[in-house]
Amino acid sequence: MTVTLTTAGPLSPAGDAEHAYDVTVVGAGVVGAAVARELARHRLRTALIDAADDIGAGTSKANTAILHTGFDAVPGSLEARLVREGRDLLAAYAAETGIPVERVGALLVAWDEDQLAALPGLRDKAVRNGYHASRLIGADELRAREPHLGPGALGALDVPDESIICPWTTPLAFATQAVRAGVHLHLNCRVQDITADADGHTLATSRGPLRTRYLVNAAGLHADEIDRLLGHDVFTVTPRRGQLVVFDKLARPLVGHILLPVPGPAGKGVLVAPTVFGNVLLGPTAEDLDDKTATGSTADGISLLREKGRRIVPELLDEEVTAVYAGLRAATGQEDYRIQEYPGLRYVAVGGIRSTGLTASMAIGRHVVGLLADLGLGLAEPGELPPLTMPNLGDAFPRPYRDAGRIAEDPAYGTLVCHCEQVTLGEIRDALASTIPPCSTDGLRRRTRARGGRCQGFYCGAAVRALFEEERP
Repeated sequence: MTVTLTTAGPLSPAGDAEHAYDVTVVGAGVVGAAVARELARHRLRTALIDAADDIGAGTSKANTAILHTGFDAVPGSLEARLVREGRDLLAAYAAETGIPVERVGALLVAWDEDQLAALPGLRDKAVRNGYHASRLIGADELRAREPHLGPGALGALDVPDESIICPWTTPLAFATQAVRAGVHLHLNCRVQDITADADGHTLATSRGPLRTRYLVNAAGLHADEIDRLLGHDVFTVTPRRGQLVVFDKLARPLVGHILLPVPGPAGKGVLVAPTVFGNVLLGPTAEDLDDKTATGSTADGISLLREKGRRIVPELLDEEVTAVYAGLRAATGQEDYRIQEYPGLRYVAVGGIRSTGLTASMAIGRHVVGLLADLGLGLAEPGELPPLTMPNLGDAFPRPYRDAGRIAEDPAYGTLVCHCEQVTLGEIRDALASTIPPCSTDGLRRRTRARGGRCQGFYCGAAVRALFEEERP
């Protein structure tokens, strides 16, 4: 297995015409990584590039981590189809590769008569989207299933197949499999300009020129900027900040399902949801901004979330907060994905991928590769990808510190480094030696959970940093 992963230095000889890529995917978030993985199934010279130093370092790392059924998508939209297809693909892929998924189900809770009256329409919408398992439940059943719910709930729409998933392991799995299958991964590689001609594109990057025959723009928050470098002005990405509060694991018994609001004119609103890591999420806010780097939290945002959370699960506000974070979603003013092929340019734009992008990612990958074929990209018969098993980060599945047999074979898996998250020396060692190793301690946290617990690295931070520094080239 030959792996090509670069994080510094010039891209040459990839910039030479003789060494041009067949396809280059700009953006190594969950969608770009899924496209690269799908391309890896064919005999193509493919590159996956990103301005950041890691996979999934943008929108993909800071979302609500829900594997959606697509019950509430706009019927007939591209998003509705790709979410429906993507959920089945990703659920099967997660089971195959060890990505943690928990089918906890969702409840859309009605708090007033208007919301209660809207539930049958949402159930009918689910049916139009091909989802037939949702059902209306009354206040008594709702209270029995969620005894810690705040007072005044009148009923709910039960969506039993909504699930929670690890948002960090998923893009890393896609990229790891792609790289092992021959895709070249270039990080710290920002696109600065693009020159198109009859044979393809020359990308001027922060690490030198890169030549490619076909181009896929999966740049997330910056997809509109890449699109404009190719002469288009089709959509504008408005960064929509979502602030979230992460409550301690001791709060987990308070919530059995994903608790969703009934959507209103202002959007989907604030939810309460468990995570595969054993915590409880409250959020997100929805703030349209001008700054695509504004991932800081605000006092007003947290105050709003606490106010909403107090109504949904009052006891949640008495629990300790483990972390607060914010992510930026790529809003474009259209309730659908903006995926468009350009035959004259050998180019596919993949923009406006909203919060459902994690669920739809594998279906988006297949759809984009199909569009590339329509543009003239020759595709060989797809082959099998190298088998892959990802390290488990989910609390509902076996973790190394509890595996006596594994510890007997290698005591490093019984040596805790991060006690809050039960992360062992063996797991940190494996992450640092993996196909796509972390370039920062934050990247290491997304691979192991180290420093992600209630002390936020206060006790283990120095040890984790020392281990990270020892392994750096």
